[in-house]
Amino acid sequence: MKRTLICGMALTILMALLLTSCHKETNNNSNTENSSDDHYANQQYPPTAQVIRKAVTDIDGNIYDAVQIGDQVWMAENLRTTRYADGTEIPLSPEFNWSMTLPYRSAPGNNQSNEENMGNVARWGYLYNWRAVTKGPSNEENPSGIQGICPDGWHVPSGAEWDELYSYLRTQPEYISGNDSFNVAKSLAATWGWRTSVDDTTECDINTPGNDPSSNNATGFSALPAGNAGLDSFGGFGGIAIFWTAGHYKDKSIRMLFYNSAILGSHWNQPEQACYSVRCVRDE
Repeated sequence: MKRTLICGMALTILMALLLTSCHKETNNNSNTENSSDDHYANQQYPPTAQVIRKAVTDIDGNIYDAVQIGDQVWMAENLRTTRYADGTEIPLSPEFNWSMTLPYRSAPGNNQSNEENMGNVARWGYLYNWRAVTKGPSNEENPSGIQGICPDGWHVPSGAEWDELYSYLRTQPEYISGNDSFNVAKSLAATWGWRTSVDDTTECDINTPGNDPSSNNATGFSALPAGNAGLDSFGGFGGIAIFWTAGHYKDKSIRMLFYNSAILGSHWNQPEQACYSVRCVRDE
């Protein structure tokens, strides 16, 4: 319990630093356009993953793998659509004066403009604000029932659905790192893209996505640290994966993986203008 509390406090502090970061960060990723062949070459799944190849195609023609984890089927890639399933476009975010009532998408990366980061989208997906993700409504039930930005037959997961995922992972020894059942971050994180966490002398770091990433991704979920886009800055690229839920922004509305934390984190009171990654869940 003491170790979990200390790691949780460190996670909260790190989140504050990463979400407000505007400087260019150093990691092993470049802003280069990737072909579809390159994209699938980076989708590496271990034998433990129940993979559904090319499970869904969005309205733009983007094809996504999925993985079954327990009773749920999740996209194994970040959403990268530019339109809703009905064909309505989701505009790129402006550089300043973002509206709380309009949907936006942003390209993730180290640079401070969508134009400079656009080459990352094929592999890292887009970042979307709250309005783009849910189109307005919220729901914390399981399942959420909110299609929002997701393709037909899929929906935006609620916090309760993320909690179901976490609870299931904690019961499966192959998804747990070390002796603490809360340590499931490595099982969700992709084997590439994560900033290095080399401090293996502390319990908080030894079971993290950034420490020996080749041992990540037992579930096949393949979470990537695409970071976030704020009102006038981009941050956290290579260090943090943040996913919107279908819960209202005043509730526990996001789930997070950090390069140097072993747990799946949650946070609330997020600004609706903030842009984060999206994973969809298949309808039952």
